[in-house]
Amino acid sequence: MAMTPSARRQRLCILGSTGSIGTSTLDVVALHPDAFEVFALTGQRRVDDLFAQIVRWRPRYAALPDAAAANELGVRVKAAGIATEVLAGARALEELAAHPDVDQVMAAIVGAAGLPACLAAARAGKRLLLANKEALVVGGQLFIDAVRQGGATLIPIDSEHSAIFQCLPADPTTWDAAVDHIVLTASGGPFRTRDPATLASVTPDQACAHPNWVMGRKISVDSATMMNKALEVIEARWLFDLPPERIKVVIHPQSIIHSMVVARDGAVLAQLGTPDMKGPIAFGMAWPARMTSGCDALDFTKMAALTFEEADERRFPGLHLSWAALRAAPGSTTVLNAANEVAVAAFLDGKLRFDGIHRVNSQALEEVLPAAGDAQSITALLALDARARDAARAHVSRLGKDA
Repeated sequence: MAMTPSARRQRLCILGSTGSIGTSTLDVVALHPDAFEVFALTGQRRVDDLFAQIVRWRPRYAALPDAAAANELGVRVKAAGIATEVLAGARALEELAAHPDVDQVMAAIVGAAGLPACLAAARAGKRLLLANKEALVVGGQLFIDAVRQGGATLIPIDSEHSAIFQCLPADPTTWDAAVDHIVLTASGGPFRTRDPATLASVTPDQACAHPNWVMGRKISVDSATMMNKALEVIEARWLFDLPPERIKVVIHPQSIIHSMVVARDGAVLAQLGTPDMKGPIAFGMAWPARMTSGCDALDFTKMAALTFEEADERRFPGLHLSWAALRAAPGSTTVLNAANEVAVAAFLDGKLRFDGIHRVNSQALEEVLPAAGDAQSITALLALDARARDAARAHVSRLGKDA
């Protein structure tokens, strides 16, 4: 069944259109051509992929942060006789996210680099489909304030947070009274049953081989270390305005239950579905309505047993850094995210062992202590982010491939 959000097609800006979330969003749009229009596409480095998307979708705008790459793309677009205007620079992404003709912004840029454009969309009052968890991990209260002041509609796209959102009461003012706690489920990644003492030899390809989800390399490594879940705990604290102690994590290897809400009366509300990001994407685009997503339906007669395990600190030490960062000074989650981005990049580049990622993250969190005011402006947050990255790079250099 098709869904028409309004009398005209909703104009969509996809930040990070060449990544896994971006391409899945376009798959959903293809199912509903009468409901959505691709207004703007942005990428990072994949010029060929972005050009192919432009040929297919003919957006009004496209953008790349790198000027040389944008120039190359512009030449190819013009030669193909396509009217898409190609923009360059990080500022272009912010301008497109806040463009007056845009109705919905899919925020799918990986990492802290996505924060400025997310803030721009929030301040412009857009329907903001948030797949960039770092916007909240780094931005925290600053980001939530921008959403409220701009009158934006914030809808989580991460499968876990979408599940929580779908299970909560419709009125956010009742959440605190109605909810005892929330439970984020985690697959446990590719090394769930592996002896932690053997993880030093893990290769990037092994870390990126997720058993359930198809994702980009950075988020796949985060899933393997469970830092992805740590970031989701932090994101949940801001999305649902819950203190850290009311956010719990359980290992659920089948990834069928995407997360749960435990009510004050003891009832447990869970959202189930196949492990396919098109589900939460379609939900966010259609909310409060529902529309087809292209996901396979669950067949309960063929479903394997649903199992659950404790997310213990020895096996998943990275996960537990989330609660430590939330209890520390404001801005500490920014430090944790920055260090992790540096450490994961070093691991993927062959400059750091897999087990060194946690050491870099924990050392940066102990060493880089935010000062008063570091979390109160985008300028201060980005400066804190830079300090944390410098500290993390220094730790990477010291640890290297041997530790």
